[in-house]
Amino acid sequence: MASKKTLEVTQIASTIRRQKNQELCLKGLGLGKMYRSRVLEDTPSIRGLIFKVKHLVQVKEL
Repeated sequence: MASKKTLEVTQIASTIRRQKNQELCLKGLGLGKMYRSRVLEDTPSIRGLIFKVKHLVQVKEL
């Protein structure tokens, strides 16, 4: 069985003065505080959330 791809997503910018939907996307990714990181499965829905907040996060493929 092939191993699943994962992404390490780190929040690098604040949600202060951002649109509400961007804040909700970060919550959906399990983020919300500066420099918090999460390791997430690489799926189209996760990629969509990351695309909405690409200016607020840093992504590393594992």
